[in-house]
Amino acid sequence: MVASYLPYPLIDGGRIRLYNLLKLLSEKHEITLVCEKWPPQGEKDVEEVKKICKKVLVFDRPKAMSAKNLTKSLLSTSPMLTTVHTHPGFKKLITGQLRDNKFDLIHAETFYVLQNIPKSSVPIVLVEHNLEYEVYKKNAKQAKFLLKPLLLFDSLKLEKKEKKAWMRADRLVAVSSYEQKIMGKDAMLVSNGVDLDKFKFIKKDYSKTKKKVLFIGNFKWMQNRDSAVFIIKNVWPIIRNKNKNIYLWVVGKNIPDSIKKLSSDSVRIDEDAPSETELIFQSSDLLLAPIRIGGGTNFKILESMACGTPVVTSDLGNEGIKAKDTSEIIIANKPEDFAVKALNVLEDKYMHEKIARNGRRFVEENFDWEKIAEKLNKVYLSVLG
Repeated sequence: MVASYLPYPLIDGGRIRLYNLLKLLSEKHEITLVCEKWPPQGEKDVEEVKKICKKVLVFDRPKAMSAKNLTKSLLSTSPMLTTVHTHPGFKKLITGQLRDNKFDLIHAETFYVLQNIPKSSVPIVLVEHNLEYEVYKKNAKQAKFLLKPLLLFDSLKLEKKEKKAWMRADRLVAVSSYEQKIMGKDAMLVSNGVDLDKFKFIKKDYSKTKKKVLFIGNFKWMQNRDSAVFIIKNVWPIIRNKNKNIYLWVVGKNIPDSIKKLSSDSVRIDEDAPSETELIFQSSDLLLAPIRIGGGTNFKILESMACGTPVVTSDLGNEGIKAKDTSEIIIANKPEDFAVKALNVLEDKYMHEKIARNGRRFVEENFDWEKIAEKLNKVYLSVLG
């Protein structure tokens, strides 16, 4: 398996997905993981992953946003995303393993590591978490005027590179039906999942007067920065105008100063919340997740539903989940809809409890990690014949 990150600690969706799949698949396979390691990950993190793999080899990733990488990307057909994940040292590690060992297949986790894998007779399963070019294109359209043409051009290069990578793979895997449809009829669906033992259902205390609305995410990703600003500036004023006994809890790492400045008496911005994310969901009354950029299957939504915390999300947020609106999840797209529907759930005990219990049941039936791992195992077997 070749990945652009070491899947520990479990601080974002990609790491959560890869760690859980490795843990379960290692019961049936001998897995060698070759991956990049980002600061501040250390040897303790490597040792945790070694517990679930036959072998783990890491490449210390250099600084991504450098003048060298920017120049290289501008003066070539390579988009910035593949440029920062192209390393002679990383390729050397992979090449050495393929030369010295016999593997049945190569699992490439995201297309932008594929250029580091040398050509060989070993079949490749390529797993895409998003359509990266779509994410970058949406971000480019929201960029400042002077940056917009540059970012749009980079997204066009990215689209060409990503679709070319699909042609190299022996089998493609998508995490939602939306990506699967665009990637082609031969792409197979292996969605994200939830650790149901960790994210336990907790019944809410409906007697308390002060309600807590949650937004959570790693602010390194543009999708989470966009969603947080959308909530604070567009949705939250409407909610507070109608109900003063509600406050917003914005939780995450790498929160930029521009968002920290948006804190107020009713908006608490917190980089020091418990590391056990299940406690965050269990102590909240509602999750707001207005996903406006990206795709795939959103972990925060699944984990919140598993804990019995109702979710108000967008059509895009539910794209890879397919939960039933007003029964298992609440769908909204405009600021006014988000505000009104969030208030309806918070102020109606029966509706809140219905969404909470149905959401948990839906996750149990569709997103248990053991079922997800078995789907990926069937993909492997289909390649091996």
